[in-house]
Amino acid sequence: MKKIILAYSGGLDTSYCLKKLFKEGNEVHAVNINTGGFTINEIELIKEKAIKMGAFRYKSIDAVQTYYNKIIKFLVFGNVLKNNTYPLSVSAERTIQALEIVKYAKENKATHIAHGSTGAGNDQVRFDMIFQIIAPEIKIITPIRDGNLSRQDEINYLMNNGVNFNWEKAKYSINKGLWGTSVGGDETLSSSRKLPEKAYPNSLKNTFKKDIKLSFKNGEICGIDGNLYDPVGCIEIISKICDQFCIGRDVHVGDTIIGIKGRVGFQAGGPMLILKAHHLLEKHTLTKWQQFQKEQLSNFYGMLIHEGQYLDPVIRDIESFLQSSQKNVNGDVTISLYPYRYELNGVKSDNDLMNSEFGSYGEGNGKWSAQDVKGFINIFSNQNKIYQYVNHTK
Repeated sequence: MKKIILAYSGGLDTSYCLKKLFKEGNEVHAVNINTGGFTINEIELIKEKAIKMGAFRYKSIDAVQTYYNKIIKFLVFGNVLKNNTYPLSVSAERTIQALEIVKYAKENKATHIAHGSTGAGNDQVRFDMIFQIIAPEIKIITPIRDGNLSRQDEINYLMNNGVNFNWEKAKYSINKGLWGTSVGGDETLSSSRKLPEKAYPNSLKNTFKKDIKLSFKNGEICGIDGNLYDPVGCIEIISKICDQFCIGRDVHVGDTIIGIKGRVGFQAGGPMLILKAHHLLEKHTLTKWQQFQKEQLSNFYGMLIHEGQYLDPVIRDIESFLQSSQKNVNGDVTISLYPYRYELNGVKSDNDLMNSEFGSYGEGNGKWSAQDVKGFINIFSNQNKIYQYVNHTK
């Protein structure tokens, strides 16, 4: 008998793993790492399913605050969107889930860790790398990857073994967390097909315009319409508001860690609104060179997180830079919400560098003269004057 800690979400893949490993005579601990998206009732239902399918023990670990503190905060500081599209809704939370799973496994002296990843996705790399680095003595089991199983294979196995939960929605793999919901399967497996309305977790409930004000302090979201909340509370509230408008839907096309192209649908209205509002506030409060350097490092940071490299020390170095850049990112951003879209209206900040005492772009100069500008242009153009003279006059 093996003592196995199974990273368990209650979905099709992990349900298959639980039943399969139990049937093989193992002591399976089903551990759910909550990184957002689960209600108390849903956690209880997941527990009931786990016990019915043979779990020796079920454990739910609340890692929402850890998730925010260790990763989401820095994704906001960096305005991170993979391929300028995707807010890393799944990529980021897998890191936290892996860290919590391996911590639990070591505390409970497990011999094995199991997860439900396939052999064709990114999660297998993210999980296995963290497990191997932190706990090389614990063996890894991946029933779906090793069996090269299809979703229908899993459903057939469960039904043949008396697990008759409603698998109707198994056509799609849906992952809901604090930083958005991803939707994969069927239409996303090809390049040309669009995800239908029914594939997304929410339907349109509000068709009227709504104005909203988001407040930031030192780069962190801290308020909505003048009411102060902690960052996690803000994300949850904003996400619920955006879900009513179906804001934040898109399909991300990207390069996987294993080298193939992949598509995934997502609905992440709250994260998208926060990221875009934060980015607009930074345009007003950071210098040109701060913004330039941040874009380079933030893009690299997003790539490292996406590829499961969270434990590399360069991540800590980039986080230090991002944290330092946020001390003047303070103020309010006003936004108008509409069905399926939003508009950023403007900002109000004591740190706003768009200061009319110095000048108004295209209108008037307050702190320099016409002669100053002429001299500046004369010097500023020297490099190319020299280049043109040397290379085009001989």
